[in-house]
Amino acid sequence: MSAYVLAQLQFINIESYRRYQDRFIELFADSGARLLCADESPTLLEGDWMGDKVVLMEFSDEECALQWLRSPAYQAISEDRKAGANTTALLLKGLA
Repeated sequence: MSAYVLAQLQFINIESYRRYQDRFIELFADSGARLLCADESPTLLEGDWMGDKVVLMEFSDEECALQWLRSPAYQAISEDRKAGANTTALLLKGLA
């Protein structure tokens, strides 16, 4: 069953985040997953939101998502993401 990672980001150091973003694209291309959305100007439809960006990724299953997120290669580049943005991330189960 597909799994999704939804990340909401609020930039705190755009230079660090852009460095992460540049490295992310190449690394993600080898993941076998799909980048469904990376929107730096989402439209708020309801409620309160103070973020700057939303990212949605699709993986074949939860284990693949967790393996990729925990991989040494992703952990290395995520230091720039952590320095560049406050992030809230969710692992979501797809529908059967």
